[in-house]
Amino acid sequence: MHELDDTYYIKKVLDGHTEYFGRLVDRYSHCMYVLIFKIVRNKEEAEEVTQDVFLKTFQTLHKFKGECRFSTWLYRIAYTTAISATRKKRNEFLYLEDLTINNVADSQVDETFNKDDSTLLLAKLEKGIELLSPDERGLISLFYMENHPIEEIAAVTGLSESNVKVKLHRIRKKLYLIINDMP
Repeated sequence: MHELDDTYYIKKVLDGHTEYFGRLVDRYSHCMYVLIFKIVRNKEEAEEVTQDVFLKTFQTLHKFKGECRFSTWLYRIAYTTAISATRKKRNEFLYLEDLTINNVADSQVDETFNKDDSTLLLAKLEKGIELLSPDERGLISLFYMENHPIEEIAAVTGLSESNVKVKLHRIRKKLYLIINDMP
């Protein structure tokens, strides 16, 4: 139903009825803000980047060809805009050697993330996610928090599906190392 509605509003906007763009903003502003906030980690900056995303979307709406869902196209704009915003700042993120990450057994990771004490685990995960790079936080958010399928994440990020899977696997191991190092 949303796809039909999105297409309808897009056509209306492209036909000069720009007031219909507000319907798309209303529909998607919250989920775009959530993703952007997970990446930039600052309320004011997330609000600013969200506005930039909708401005870019409005300015380039004529380029939307309908080859994917409108929401996927919009997520791609949001993801790349948020990543670009974080690259402009010189933030430091936790770096772990590839060898350290590769030495973690999948069974150890599964055991840790499947514990019954989920309250403590969630608190540690939230702190651990803050230590990830912006693009890692974006991938985690899209897959685990917003439940987007791998193929849609690939479309949003511009990565191949296999690369998304590999990155998610490595981020999971990285989070395992981070939370196991916490008190």
